[in-house]
Amino acid sequence: MAAHRKPRRRSAGGHRARTAATIALAGAATATAFDGTGHAEPELTPAQVKAKVDKLYQEAEVATEKYNGAQEKTDAAQRRLAALQDEAARKEERLNAERDALGSVAAAQYRSGGLSPALRLALSDDPDQYLDGAALAERAGSRQAATVSRVRKQLREIEQLRGAARVELVSLTSRQAELKRHKKTITGKLATARHLLSRLTAEERARLTAQGTGTPRASRAASGPRDGLAAPGTSVAAPDSRASAAVSYAYSKLGSPYVWGATGPDAFDCSGLVQAAYRSAGVSLPRTTYAQIDAGRRVARSELLPGDLVFFYSGISHVGIYVGNGQMVHAPNPSAPVRVAPIDEMPFAGATRVV
Repeated sequence: MAAHRKPRRRSAGGHRARTAATIALAGAATATAFDGTGHAEPELTPAQVKAKVDKLYQEAEVATEKYNGAQEKTDAAQRRLAALQDEAARKEERLNAERDALGSVAAAQYRSGGLSPALRLALSDDPDQYLDGAALAERAGSRQAATVSRVRKQLREIEQLRGAARVELVSLTSRQAELKRHKKTITGKLATARHLLSRLTAEERARLTAQGTGTPRASRAASGPRDGLAAPGTSVAAPDSRASAAVSYAYSKLGSPYVWGATGPDAFDCSGLVQAAYRSAGVSLPRTTYAQIDAGRRVARSELLPGDLVFFYSGISHVGIYVGNGQMVHAPNPSAPVRVAPIDEMPFAGATRVV
């Protein structure tokens, strides 16, 4: 009879080990696919990098204008708080003076004892003189009562000022937190843009930066306003001397670096340049693009004159100063300085003539 060998049993533990190893490998492969471990970043063409960077700059500029608005409100809240604190301090000084006077009167009454008016009259060597003094004391008592009334009123006013200051402090704290949020957004987007640009060669970065710069700086400066009113390269005149002065100022700042939140004199963001240009002409403009667009009379694109403010994007997040021939001077973004550029290079949103 033939001998039969027993079939060899598979080790359950070995099977489990192999299964676990397979799952682990599959899991590692899946994780690598999802988290990018072991894979290089996808290669982008210079054009794709430019598109991404432009979008990041535009988003950063939206956040910058929000930051500028929050900064303006923060500054106003700080001024109001300081004014309230100063007023409260002045009232407290007057209150302390009134209290000192009341304290002196109370001490004098205590020292004079508690003699009744009738007894003082009886003991007086000169009744007529005493009666005159009693009338004076009565009048003094009336003045004392008025002093007490003033003190009470001052106490109420000081407490109201302190309450208003507490409310202002809460508002200020909220504004400061808002500033931090916008700053974080701005710095994050700019850091991402720098990282994208760092993946390009120096030549590619230079080429992207040069795109849309208009004429070289030297020729732009030479073609600046010659008579104080005419726009560069055209005979069209600015509507008034203030607009002309603003255009001249903008030309004088060509080549200045873009720095978010800056209003000059050596660096600017877009709305900061516009504000500084008109400030040099004696005109006070709001700080932000979305406030500047309402700071004058709206004009159609076909009616633009040198000195008009031109705005871009649906959120009104960028502004330049029109200089004629379809050109503007503006502070573009951190990769480019203040320069002349065509107004067609961004989505046009509207224009305002400062009046």
